[in-house]
Amino acid sequence: MTKILFVCHGNICRSPMAEFVMKDLVEKAGLTAAFEIASAATSTEEIGNPVYPPARRKLAEHGISCAGKTARQMTRADYTHYDLLIGMDHANLRNMTRICGGDPAGKIHALLDYTARPGEVADPWYTGDFEATWRDVYEGCTALLRSLL
Repeated sequence: MTKILFVCHGNICRSPMAEFVMKDLVEKAGLTAAFEIASAATSTEEIGNPVYPPARRKLAEHGISCAGKTARQMTRADYTHYDLLIGMDHANLRNMTRICGGDPAGKIHALLDYTARPGEVADPWYTGDFEATWRDVYEGCTALLRSLL
């Protein structure tokens, strides 16, 4: 079983979008039993809050539900539990490495590093562009799944 944790700053926009997009892709591929997929935040700001409404609506536009998801903070124990810890931007990667006390096993990666155009998934909390975030997340998750198969 491959265990993946998607991580962003607050765990209410990008990382839950990635979590539920990846779950959808895995389900459509008939591979649900082969994966454990979750998401978390590097900060404590949104702990316990649901997925941000515009992110929830963007997922729903594509037939994907994120019902019941609430934000949680990443912990050092996540490094041991998960095979891959996938961050959305460089600040997330720095904070993930700090929380985990380093990355000796090389588990921490940026989502878009799996695509032909490495970079950062822009935070729609600030940009307001949930469509651009959707495209980045979908492309990143599709490429990540392809790399794992």
